[in-house]
Amino acid sequence: MPTAILTGSPVPGSSIEGDLRSLGFDVRTASDAGEAEALLAAVPGDLRVAVVDARFVGHEHALRLGLTDPRFPIAAIPGAVTAQPAGRQALTRAIARENSASGSAAPGSAAPGSAAHGSAPARAAAGVEDVDSLADRIVTALDADGADVHRPELGSLVAEVPADPQARNEARQAVAAVDDEAVRLKSAVKARDGFFTTHFISPYSRYLARWCARRGLTPNQVTTASLITALIAAACAATGTRGGFVAAGVLLIASFVLDCTDGQLARYSLQYSTLGAWLDATFDRAKEYAYYAGLALGAARGGDDVWALALGAMVLQTCRHVVDFSFNEANHDATANTSPTAALSDKLDSVGWTVWVRRMIVLPIGERWAMIAVLTAATTPRITFYALLVGCAFAATYTTAGRVLRSLTRKARRTDRAAQALADLADSGPLTEWLARRLPAGIRIPAPLAASAGVVLLVLAAAFDGPGFSLLLAAVLYVLLCADAVARPLKGALDWLVPPLFRAGEYCTVLILAAKAGADGALPAAFGLVAAVAYHHYDTVYRIRGDAGAPPAWLVRAIGGQDGRTLLVAVLAVALTASQFTVALTVLAVAVAVVVLVESIRFWVAAHRAGAPSVHDEGEPA
Repeated sequence: MPTAILTGSPVPGSSIEGDLRSLGFDVRTASDAGEAEALLAAVPGDLRVAVVDARFVGHEHALRLGLTDPRFPIAAIPGAVTAQPAGRQALTRAIARENSASGSAAPGSAAPGSAAHGSAPARAAAGVEDVDSLADRIVTALDADGADVHRPELGSLVAEVPADPQARNEARQAVAAVDDEAVRLKSAVKARDGFFTTHFISPYSRYLARWCARRGLTPNQVTTASLITALIAAACAATGTRGGFVAAGVLLIASFVLDCTDGQLARYSLQYSTLGAWLDATFDRAKEYAYYAGLALGAARGGDDVWALALGAMVLQTCRHVVDFSFNEANHDATANTSPTAALSDKLDSVGWTVWVRRMIVLPIGERWAMIAVLTAATTPRITFYALLVGCAFAATYTTAGRVLRSLTRKARRTDRAAQALADLADSGPLTEWLARRLPAGIRIPAPLAASAGVVLLVLAAAFDGPGFSLLLAAVLYVLLCADAVARPLKGALDWLVPPLFRAGEYCTVLILAAKAGADGALPAAFGLVAAVAYHHYDTVYRIRGDAGAPPAWLVRAIGGQDGRTLLVAVLAVALTASQFTVALTVLAVAVAVVVLVESIRFWVAAHRAGAPSVHDEGEPA
């Protein structure tokens, strides 16, 4: 159980001790810094500990935000500071310093940050003097030591240590004037979301999140419920009946409501975890792509083969996400990051209606799932996929064009970290790495141009020649151009395009060759292979985002890298009959899926059990 150390003289009628206990703290009291230091030393090092001024007045949710968020090793609000095990050493040093210097502090001297957020200027203007607080002095010492102290935004919430009875009375009135629960409920909703989610889901899903919190449900449980609901929706779509399609559309919306609820529950109850962020992101992709498969199965029952459209939708959506990931990683810590295009975008964001229009035209997950659900219930799978492909293609063109313009007009110096992240996202196998070390330096061309040339050659050969000699030649040239693209650090203005180009090259080759095979089951097998490989690529993204690094090198070698897999599929298409090629795709899909899933689950569960820093990924609106 975490421990809270109350310091200073207790105040009759104060609720601080009860508030701390309601937040799960074991409360102990200390009369001075020396006793607080002794109590801190007695708390086991693997537990959270907080130092709180006994005179604190504020909302319970302010204490929750300041003292219970698992994402930050050290956090503070006026009158309170907390440290998780990773921050205990810094807290111990700070309190020891304050203990040794406690005799030199002037009584009644002001301490930085002892007024409520947003109220310090008003209190200063009114001539109200803030009190000397041990918790605030500890925060000052932590800042002096260079510790990273998180200070949550409290907004209208009150958190302060009043200097006298009059100030205490005023603070209590301020607490009574603000509905703590209303603020907590509002803050549970993601700050930036799509139009459909903001106006049609969040107004009631936040109350569902509160209902879940009061019954002890965790975000991971809600995430799992969302996945199960989506899988049932996919199964309904697979029936191929009108009733099944209607039920599928309704269940898909229900799944999305739960998908919004899990994040809101995490923000409402501050239940963040590395495992939870991974599950949320991974299940989103699994739900959508499983639903595509369900629609394709349902259409097949009615005599309409739309597997190529389903696979095309998955390829397009995955490539859209890789564009997002690559661009963000390339500019994660870029310096001198200026762009007229970005300035125009910021200016448009100041005009209310343009914000919603721009969020809607990129077809984020809320709008996309609503469109899929309605079209599933009202039309056919083929029409649903046509609309999805057109909408996603327009959104991809809009977002990619904007990011290309930003990259060309900004003057940014990209770091080694960004270049390494792009190299990891490229998913180059041992063949490309070997060739990259041996290519003559004089023939190297810009990375995006090399990748584009390789993709165009390969896709055209697959589309117009099929499994012939020109396909093999194009596949070999593709591997050589991939090696040339990654032979140097990816620090160019448009080098973030390399990973999505590689994704397009690999996925489209599999799609085209499976379609040309014409054998029963070829396209479903290709769908399974692309799904397994896409999972590996998403998993790479989530590891990088969680500062866990890329997947181990042995995993990339075991599944061949994007270049090795693409070359293998081309060789199999040429060497095997259509039915044999279908079996080979199925075997390859199963092999890749087993390897990447086992390693991914092992890694994330082990990271969670090892106490990896908690994260909460707000995710892409798309």
